[in-house]
Amino acid sequence: MKRFFSDLVRFRRGAWEMVASILIGVGVVMLMQPFAMWAFTWSFVVTLTGTVMFIVVSHFPA
Repeated sequence: MKRFFSDLVRFRRGAWEMVASILIGVGVVMLMQPFAMWAFTWSFVVTLTGTVMFIVVSHFPA
């Protein structure tokens, strides 16, 4: 866990790609759930943020 936070602070690709992937997954779950309208409303923004973030961090050093 210490290495993960260290990689986040030093802008390393692996840790940031994991955060972006989690955001994409959370956005998809928000899109498919039938209970909360606020989650459905914000699902596109969360998924788009995760996707753009993944594209950007893929250029970070490994």
